Amino acid sequence: MYDAIKSVDTLDAAKPYLMYFDLPIPTKCVLEKETVGGLRTCYFHAGKSSTHDFGSGTIVERITALERGKVLKMDVVDYQLVGRNWLGFKEAIYYFDAVGRNRCKMTRVTTYTSVLTPRFYWEPLEKLGISQEHDYVFANLVKDLRQKHGR
Repeated sequence: MYDAIKSVDTLDAAKPYLMYFDLPIPTKCVLEKETVGGLRTCYFHAGKSSTHDFGSGTIVERITALERGKVLKMDVVDYQLVGRNWLGFKEAIYYFDAVGRNRCKMTRVTTYTSVLTPRFYWEPLEKLGISQEHDYVFANLVKDLRQKHGR
């Protein structure tokens, strides 16, 4: 599972409903160097109803901790998402835990900041958007693993 998520050539799974509106759609992630200090760049396209490419762009992450098949931890060092000035991305972490002999559980953690207020209104919407981004990446991962391993 680790190898399938560290670098992704094409993301093309079924899209959650917010991606049909304005949520940025991840298209690929390119890992330049698989070592602490290495960079991974993720590319995004705008949602279908976006105008002026709202939501397209990149997020660049620097690996801060790497234990193959256990943890991939990255700090976001740059992000250029058109129209996303109110969110700040800080960290992306993948944890991998063995479950039995032939299975693995992957946990994704995203750390972000926001300037939107009131928080009681915006925080649930932000979490929903991030959750749908994760769901999309996970659905693509499942699709890729089934194609590669037939399970």
